[in-house]
Amino acid sequence: MHKDGQVWIFDCGEGSQIQFQKSSLRPGRIAKIFITHLHGDHMFGLPGLLCTIGNAVQERPEFVLELYGPKGLRKFVRQSLSLSRSLLPYGYVVHELVPLSEQYPANWGEWNVDHDSTGPLHPQEKQGRDIVAGDGPSWDLLCDDGLCVKAGLLHHTIPSFGFVVTEADQNGRLDVSKLRGLGVPTGPLYGKLKKGETVTLKSGTIIEPSQVLGPTKLGRKASILGDTRDPWSMAHLVKDSDVLLHEATMQNSLHDKAIEFGHSTPAMAAKFADCVGVKRLVLFHYSQRYKPVSKETSESETTEILLKEAKDALPPTSACEVIAAEDLMEISITRSAQDTDTSEFWALRKRRSGGGSQDAQQLLAVASPKCSTYSATKSNQLVGENIPQFVSLFSVLYNKGCPNPS
Repeated sequence: MHKDGQVWIFDCGEGSQIQFQKSSLRPGRIAKIFITHLHGDHMFGLPGLLCTIGNAVQERPEFVLELYGPKGLRKFVRQSLSLSRSLLPYGYVVHELVPLSEQYPANWGEWNVDHDSTGPLHPQEKQGRDIVAGDGPSWDLLCDDGLCVKAGLLHHTIPSFGFVVTEADQNGRLDVSKLRGLGVPTGPLYGKLKKGETVTLKSGTIIEPSQVLGPTKLGRKASILGDTRDPWSMAHLVKDSDVLLHEATMQNSLHDKAIEFGHSTPAMAAKFADCVGVKRLVLFHYSQRYKPVSKETSESETTEILLKEAKDALPPTSACEVIAAEDLMEISITRSAQDTDTSEFWALRKRRSGGGSQDAQQLLAVASPKCSTYSATKSNQLVGENIPQFVSLFSVLYNKGCPNPS
């Protein structure tokens, strides 16, 4: 498991620390925070959450919280904490994604705001990286212990990004009966074969991993997109995701208005998800006019409208499942039946901020329980215990012939 106990946050709107207290997750377990763009409903909760983390833990000078987000995030965090004279019992570092020119709107220069972070660092701040785009384009954020996170560009009213988290393929299970039949003694050689290493027995017999390992367990993939009127630049990164979180701010009849304000409709999200082979589409970031289905309301407009429109936009042959996210919703991502170890799952938790519009932000916790069996009723206790290993999947070319509306 990758760094036991980690919890990752994607976007942090106002009131996030209040919502966090309603969950079973612990602030002290947060290790990384990813910000899709610098609109307030996606980052105004950061200063409060950082202080909440500090209140939840004792002095941890060796711990460094990692934040990733667009250029300007470092200045926002530094100035917010410094002006409020907020000291933290841990270190933090902000890695900034340098946007491409095409991510800036035509009128960007009309409001001259300095996004550069100059001057002294906050007392607990470490110097972060400036991450530039590579081929694709994509931004390589981290690859460590079999874990990889990439970012891709989105088109919005300000520079916006999506994040793709991928897990490494894993070797299949050892076939103990074959091991015994080949005369492999129990012990270290089992571990080497499990890792994919060839071993030589004392007799001189060479045993290849393919002789004793079951089918490879395919890694899982989760994509979380920020606000966008056009996600197609990320098609090659999102392709074949197990789960895609995509905004659906307004219903289809308000398509032109959604585009004007840099947002998407349910049909736009569904068509993109189906074209790139997503297994499960999770709609979120709704206009406040749409009330949650789970809440009793006499008003006619609920998120059920958005859910139905997304489902209706899918072709009859589509295998994509569509879900409308609600506060504190949890979604588990299991491996396919032939590959599944029942001890492994990902849990995605979605929640909104305590104030403002209903579109506020998502929290994701990725976990792998230590137990060998899993019951959905136990997930609240298990989320946050461990985080599975990830690794980059190579960028798959977009080849389904789907139209790019941009």
